[in-house]
Amino acid sequence: MKRAKHNRFVTPLQKQEQHKINEKILAQQVRVIDNNGEQIGIQPLRQALELAREKQLDLVEIAPQASPPVCKLLNYGKYKYQLQKKESEAKKNQRDNAVKELKIRYCTDIGDLQTKLRHARNFLSGGNKVKFSLRFRGREKAFVHLGKEKLEQIVGQLSDVAKVYEQNLRSRSQMHITLIPH
Repeated sequence: MKRAKHNRFVTPLQKQEQHKINEKILAQQVRVIDNNGEQIGIQPLRQALELAREKQLDLVEIAPQASPPVCKLLNYGKYKYQLQKKESEAKKNQRDNAVKELKIRYCTDIGDLQTKLRHARNFLSGGNKVKFSLRFRGREKAFVHLGKEKLEQIVGQLSDVAKVYEQNLRSRSQMHITLIPH
């Protein structure tokens, strides 16, 4: 088996910049906003670039779809840093509400069931959904009524911290019930 050769002449694609800055702006006329947020007005591109150089700032195209495009005078490096910081803050505050699945049998004993319920309470207090799955194999399908009773018992014991979100108690081979925190 041959190994794939690495092509040393192909350079990896650079991440494309979101905004056009300074000489990369293609419009002839632009609407200029200064670094304080005040509108300066519509100016030719050359004049706007000179104004940016005088203030030692970058001319950044903020709204390219506008007519004429809106450009702002700002320090682009600082601006990118602030955007990156906002994105990381948004990621940090983002919650991942996962569904935690706990598998039980119709014949799960009291001690094991109490342990599963304790885990379920921890998951629910963490803001997650909890799914109890019950599977019947072979001759166990004759005891579907015991499985329904077991799931109803679980709902009754967790009713103080959770409510039923979704349930499927009709199938003969598998049943499940999903609980969400109040």
